[in-house]
Amino acid sequence: MEMNQVRYFLAVCEHRNFTHAASASNVSQPSLTAAIKKLEDELGDALFIRDRAGCRLTALGKLMQPRLERIQSEAREAKAEAVRHTRLERVPISIGIGETIGHAKVSEAVERFRQRVPQAEIELIVDANDTLLAGLREGEFDLVISTVEVSEELYRIDPLYQEAYRVVVAKGHPLSELPAVSLADLADTTMLDRPNCEMREALHGACTDHGHTLYAAYRSNRVDWLVELARRGSGAVILPETSIPDHDNLVSLPVADMEIARDVAALRFRHQASRSETNELVREFSRN
Repeated sequence: MEMNQVRYFLAVCEHRNFTHAASASNVSQPSLTAAIKKLEDELGDALFIRDRAGCRLTALGKLMQPRLERIQSEAREAKAEAVRHTRLERVPISIGIGETIGHAKVSEAVERFRQRVPQAEIELIVDANDTLLAGLREGEFDLVISTVEVSEELYRIDPLYQEAYRVVVAKGHPLSELPAVSLADLADTTMLDRPNCEMREALHGACTDHGHTLYAAYRSNRVDWLVELARRGSGAVILPETSIPDHDNLVSLPVADMEIARDVAALRFRHQASRSETNELVREFSRN
């Protein structure tokens, strides 16, 4: 079945006359008639009964009409989507974001970019790093924002920013009045643990080296859950700066005994062509 067959069939349905349908379709009547005959052969029976008044649908024709109308509608929508994509009326720049990346810098850069390219559309997908890198290699993402270390042979790496980790507690928590929090202070308080934190092993290793052990009463891979627990005074959570919400009941403090920071980068797969809009967006991220 070809799209011109569908179009000619629906034109005949509308005009109930082969001559008028051919004229409306800008095609000769013999060509339209041949296309309808080919469609009838494919479907196994006649679609129209022709008479002096014009033509009318057979039972098969009545059955096929709504189905072929849907096919034509879907085809038109697909073509319109392709045109919008090509003309940058709809540019789905797909960004994979590591699940521990704070939203503040990303959202600010995306909004600045859209002010310059208002017709662009942005898709933000948050997931685990392994899933994001697999999607990047498969072409599902234009770029990935992550802290994971990757091979420069496979990925183009654009450093974006470095951010420190801070201890987050509720106002009124015993740690909240300190100028900085030592590892000994952390060992003496209830911790809210993030198993997916990139600096978790380094932090626990530093504590062990100093003879301390951290105790976590709560564990979650979701920053928002741990922040809410911290806000309620349930314990202390260590978060990168951009993941710390601006909340009246929260206090963030530096870690005193060690430098704890991470580098955030934009990753692109070297075997995938990078569009100019993606390059501009990466430059916008780098302005942070």
